[in-house]
Amino acid sequence: WLTGTPGAKRVIKDGSGRVVNQVENIQSPAPGKDLSLSIDRRLQFLAYRELKAAVAKHRARSGSVVILDAQNGEILAMVNSPAYNPNDLQDRRSSKLRNRSVTDVFEPGSTIKPFAVAAAMEQGKFRPTTPIDVSPGYMKVGRYLVRDHRNYGMIDVATVLRKSSNVGASKIALSMPPETLWQLYTKLGFGSSPESLFPGESSGRLPHFSDWSSFEQATLSFGYGLSVTPLQLARAYAVLANDGERLPVSLLKLDQQPVGERVLRQSTARSVVAMLESVVSRDGSAPLAAVPGYRVAGKTGTAKKSVAGGYAEDKYLSLFVGMAPATRPRLVMAVFIDEPRGEEYYGGAVAGPVFSKVMSGALRLMNIPPDKPWHEDKLMARLGEQE
Repeated sequence: WLTGTPGAKRVIKDGSGRVVNQVENIQSPAPGKDLSLSIDRRLQFLAYRELKAAVAKHRARSGSVVILDAQNGEILAMVNSPAYNPNDLQDRRSSKLRNRSVTDVFEPGSTIKPFAVAAAMEQGKFRPTTPIDVSPGYMKVGRYLVRDHRNYGMIDVATVLRKSSNVGASKIALSMPPETLWQLYTKLGFGSSPESLFPGESSGRLPHFSDWSSFEQATLSFGYGLSVTPLQLARAYAVLANDGERLPVSLLKLDQQPVGERVLRQSTARSVVAMLESVVSRDGSAPLAAVPGYRVAGKTGTAKKSVAGGYAEDKYLSLFVGMAPATRPRLVMAVFIDEPRGEEYYGGAVAGPVFSKVMSGALRLMNIPPDKPWHEDKLMARLGEQE
C-alpha cells in the first residue's frame, strides 16, 4: 500500500547485459498510496494525560480509553496505561506493549444494561415508564440470588437504568426468550472481532443462548457471563448514538461515509439514550461524568473481577461509557480502570471524572457546539451550594 508496485518491461540485452531495445511495457509502475490514521493526536494526548493521572490516583493496575466518532465509526483516540516510550528500549516490558483496548477482555458489568432494556423495547414488552417491582431488593433465580444495593421498591424502566438495578434488569431479561437477548448482543458485535485491523484483536466471549440457564440469562442483563474489550463496548454504544445503526470501526481516515447495518429501531435507540441522560443527573449513578454546557448520556459499571472459583470481593473493574452531545451524539467514549485501590471503586466515582475531563476537552477541540442551556448548569451549581 505505502511502497507501491514496481513496473515491468520486456527488453533485449547485448552480450554485456546492456539494454539495447525495449520490446514491451508489461506493467506500469504504481506509486505508493497515502495512509492517514483516524487518530486525532490532540484527543490522544488529552485522553492519555487524564487516564494516566487517574490510574496513578487510584493506584490501579491499568486503564484504557477509547473515543469513537459516532457518525462514521472512526477511532479518534485509543490509549492505555501503563504505556511505554518506544525510544526507551529498557522499558519495553510485555505488559506495557500490548494495546489493552483491543486485546484485554473483561465482564462489562452494568454498562450492558441499556442493551437488555433495548432488546425488551424492541419486542414491545416495555417502555421507559413501564413499572417494575424490584422489592425487597433481591430476587431468587434458580438456586441463586440477584441483589441490588438497596430496595428501590416500585420503579419504572428509566429508573432501572438510573439507579442501576440488577433486579430490574434481570426481570426485564427474563421476560424475553433467551434467543432474543442473544441475537441483539450478537448484532451489537459481542463475541466477534471488531475488525479494526489492529493486530491482536480479541473477539471476547458470548455463550450461545442454548447453553444459558435462567440465572445466566439474568446475569447477562447486568454484565456477567460475557466478556468484551473496551473497543467492542464503545462500538456497541455507538449503535445507540447513531440511531440504531452499527457502523464498522476504522483506524484509517475515511474518504466516504460507510454503510451501516440496522440493529435497533431509531425510536428504541433514542429512547434508551434519553434514559441514559438521567444516569448523569444529580440523583443518577454518575453525576461526576457530567460535562458543563453539554447533555451527556451514559452508563456506569462496577464489575467484580473473576478469580478461580468465583469472584474476588476486593478487585473491581470501574467503567463508564457515554456519548455527547446527547441531542445528536458525535463522540462515544469508553473508560476502563482496572483494579482501583482505595475507598473509591465505583464506576461513577473512578471512571466518571475521566470521562468528564476528556469529553469536555474533546468537544471543545472539535468545535462541537453546546446543546445544554447555560442556565441549567448554573442552576445545578446553586442547588448544590444550598444543600
